[in-house]
Amino acid sequence: MEKSNECCSTQLIDADGAFNVTGIENITKEVKLAQCGLSYVVVSILGPQSSGKSTLLNHLFRTNFIEMDAYHGRLKTTNGVWIAKCDGIEPCTLVMDIEGTDGKERGEDDTTFEKQSALFALAVSDIVLINIWCHDIGREQAANMPLLRTVFQVMMRLFTPRKTTLLFVIRDQTKTPFEKLELDLREGIKKMWDTVPTLGDHKETPLSEFFNVEVVALDSYEDNEEQFKEQVANLRQRFFHSIAPGGLAGDRRAVVPASGFSFSSQQLWTVIKQNKDLDIPAHKVMVATVRCEEIANEKYASFTANEEWCQLDKAVQSHVVPGFRKKLSSMLGTCLTEYEAETTFYDEGVRLDKRKQLEEKLLQLTLPAYQFMLKHIRSETLETFKKEFDIALNEGKGFAMVARGCTESFMAQFDERCADAVIDQANWDSSNTRDKLKCNIDTHIAAVLKSKLDELTGVYKTKLNDALFKKVGSLLDTAGDNTWPEIRKLLRRETKDAVSSFSAALSGFEMDEKTKDNMLSKLKDYAREVVETKAKKDVGMVLHRMIGRFKEEFFKDSYQTHTGGKIIKAIAKRARSSSLEILSVMAAIRLEEETDNIGKILLDALIESPSPDSLPSSSWDKVPASKTLITPLQCKSIWEDFKKKTEECIHTALVTQMANRNSTKYQLASIALGVGGMIGNAGVAGIMTCVIL
Repeated sequence: MEKSNECCSTQLIDADGAFNVTGIENITKEVKLAQCGLSYVVVSILGPQSSGKSTLLNHLFRTNFIEMDAYHGRLKTTNGVWIAKCDGIEPCTLVMDIEGTDGKERGEDDTTFEKQSALFALAVSDIVLINIWCHDIGREQAANMPLLRTVFQVMMRLFTPRKTTLLFVIRDQTKTPFEKLELDLREGIKKMWDTVPTLGDHKETPLSEFFNVEVVALDSYEDNEEQFKEQVANLRQRFFHSIAPGGLAGDRRAVVPASGFSFSSQQLWTVIKQNKDLDIPAHKVMVATVRCEEIANEKYASFTANEEWCQLDKAVQSHVVPGFRKKLSSMLGTCLTEYEAETTFYDEGVRLDKRKQLEEKLLQLTLPAYQFMLKHIRSETLETFKKEFDIALNEGKGFAMVARGCTESFMAQFDERCADAVIDQANWDSSNTRDKLKCNIDTHIAAVLKSKLDELTGVYKTKLNDALFKKVGSLLDTAGDNTWPEIRKLLRRETKDAVSSFSAALSGFEMDEKTKDNMLSKLKDYAREVVETKAKKDVGMVLHRMIGRFKEEFFKDSYQTHTGGKIIKAIAKRARSSSLEILSVMAAIRLEEETDNIGKILLDALIESPSPDSLPSSSWDKVPASKTLITPLQCKSIWEDFKKKTEECIHTALVTQMANRNSTKYQLASIALGVGGMIGNAGVAGIMTCVIL
């Protein structure tokens, strides 16, 4: 019998009932048990002390459990519970050698460990070998009968049947036919089952619900070793593929996944030691809960340390990561798939619940990366929108049509890119970021709209300014009765042209009529403001213009007239009257068709019946203050300045006229004296008379 290094046995529970946690973890790692899933088998053996249990196991499974040395007497060789891996059998088979019962070392009254170890064997094993002496079959008080009764009693404490296979191994078979031995054994087993007190739901439960009973017989190892070995070799074949349908453990139930075997065994022994009933279904759920959570934590930790994830998480904080969805979905899928693979055989409800928790943790971990992606997608979309929007506007298309088309296009692009960023495992919502992008786009459109409208309004304001400012100035320069009618005519014409063109230009913006009318109204108001501004600006030049006109009118007439002082004063009066028209025209803004009497009031008070104090003090009749450019009091002040300035002109004209007159007399006298000799005294006297006259 050859033994593999893998078969080295380890004490699982010592004689005092202490569980070897390190030992079971080491052996499960050495045999790579966690990779087996449900494809593994646990076999244990029960029987009286020194009945050859260890010897049978070593020959059957090629293990190396300590065997009794017959030369030293029939003493206890196995203390507690030992475990080893069976060599060369598939699927992976673990075998436990249980301390023998009815040993003198523990005494007749110390059956506690015997019952605990039996219960432990039944709780964790798929197949339990029961070593029974051939000569004990049919004997009520045989050494194996108390053991069998113990097995049945503790089985009742498992609540739910596991369908354990009880393989009775009849040792040292006699000449009695095997069929007779098997029949007697089965009858004895049934009789004992019927006498075992049952609990609750198990009162009517048949033996077959709890156990598969199998019986084999072996010759004496000491008396017929070769025959024994041959029979054991044949029995060994039955352990190959033992969990397949029809196998020794083909209909086992409540199997703990291999990765949870170590933990499950520890917990079962703890419960047994505390002398509590074993609720196998609840235990199965408990094991599944602990192991699935451990596996989930391992997978989460593995994911967070994954270099690919760390690189992706770092990169997405600064820019859009191409293939984000594919990469992250793959990483998450791999993590969850690994979890599923390692928890496949655990309780489905627990497994799925822990998977959900793991997925939630992973999604919570990766959500910020998705949010960064959305942020970058929004920023890129917005920047691209701005550029394309400006380009489209420069192509001459209508503003509203361009804004509508670009918005729809880029929102669709955003939706498409967001859909590509959502991982397969999540249904993340991008609506908040989408709303923010829409708000950003709308804000930009509004800003561009305002800029475009301001620009367009500025163009038409400039046109109006160019069309009105200088022309109004020219009309005010030549102030007269028709000045304001001409200004009103000019204003209406230019305003109409500007408003018409402006209205056409606004059609591409598709604004509501109220807004459009408001803008047109403001343009009309601006046209009036241009005129009013020009008029207000020219108020400061009234005195200058009045003096200019006076000089033009006065000197034109006075230098062409060689009459006396009375004539010059009349010319001055006419010139002042003409200049007064400028003051009258500039005294108020007259953009309405309404008439006023400012001109007559000024003429009466300042020219016809000079009495400046008769002017109103602060306002003109029927002229609102907002339209008043020069108040009556200001007119009085300007007129007084004007008179002072023009008095000098009149005085100069009179002096010049007198000088011219005296010069003419002197010249005529000289002429008369020069011709006196020719015409005589009478002629000279006549000439002088003419000069004097």
